[in-house]
Amino acid sequence: MVIASKLIMTLVSCTPFVSFQAVSAQNSATMASFFASNTALPKLLLALCLLHMASATRRLAELVQDQSPPMKYHNGPLLSGEISVNLIWYGRFNPSQRTIISDFVTSISSDPSLAQAPPSVSQWWKTVDNYHHLSSSKRSTPSLTLSLGRQVLDESYSLGKSLTSKHLVELASRGEQRNAVNVVLTSSDVSVEGFCMSRCGSHDSAVGSVKVNGRSSRFAYIWVGNSETQCPGQCAWPFHQPQYGPQSPPLVAPNGDVGVDGMVINLAGLLAGTATNPFSNGYYQGEAGASLEAASACTGIYGNGAYPGYAGNLLVDKATGASYNARGVNGRKYLVPALYDPSTSSCSTLV
Repeated sequence: MVIASKLIMTLVSCTPFVSFQAVSAQNSATMASFFASNTALPKLLLALCLLHMASATRRLAELVQDQSPPMKYHNGPLLSGEISVNLIWYGRFNPSQRTIISDFVTSISSDPSLAQAPPSVSQWWKTVDNYHHLSSSKRSTPSLTLSLGRQVLDESYSLGKSLTSKHLVELASRGEQRNAVNVVLTSSDVSVEGFCMSRCGSHDSAVGSVKVNGRSSRFAYIWVGNSETQCPGQCAWPFHQPQYGPQSPPLVAPNGDVGVDGMVINLAGLLAGTATNPFSNGYYQGEAGASLEAASACTGIYGNGAYPGYAGNLLVDKATGASYNARGVNGRKYLVPALYDPSTSSCSTLV
């Protein structure tokens, strides 16, 4: 009776998923013997339940992803033309760390002489081009070309080791302000307002000192912090055990530096957000100030099959065991986030 009640409970709990089909007379004796077992049938039903529930979960995840709200255009300018990405290094970074990030910026270029084998960083950036194609049908928007610009080093911590948002603007102002994006990169021993609590980096714009046609103009800037010693589980996942949520083993960082490889992920997403929404009136979902942009609309997705706690199906370097999804210049490998593709209204991954 106990076994029978367990069978009934199993059948009831799985009725949406499990169905029985008629069996031929030839197999009836075999089936009768099988069902006579005290353990075989419950195990079979349990296995079928788990299989169908997993399949239903995947279908639900696909359905949710397919129903992502559209990325609305708010009629403002996008970054366009030839734009230099200037790097302002605040704090202590060794030459190897600086090269990891500068090589990433160079890898975005569409220059044929810098072409990398797919999947590549430049191929990943082409999703951003789709935003320009769409906006150009509504207003004249030249294509965007990014290149590595000047690099400024501040290893003396001129503003201290505890920075506010105003300090970030001051640091960003040290770069060129015309036809440029200035990226402030803070080292692992520098705390920044909101870092590890509400953000791993940010992008914004500020009034610059350069005037255009006698009028003040705004320039775009980005800030990204090295989270290695402060909150790697939050800002360097999946290269570190996650701070919250489903726990999974960390992946091996492709450049051997958990903090800086995490910075690349955040910088990549913020560059995409800056290109498509530089002045808070470009492309975004939701309300201004609490919006989702090209990368943040696809948070946690790096490859096909991703779900909370799992980055997706990625490529693995056979020599180092490192996980990546994009190749860069100088033999580099990187992990870049999925981007929301406005042409398909879905998150686009390279692998």
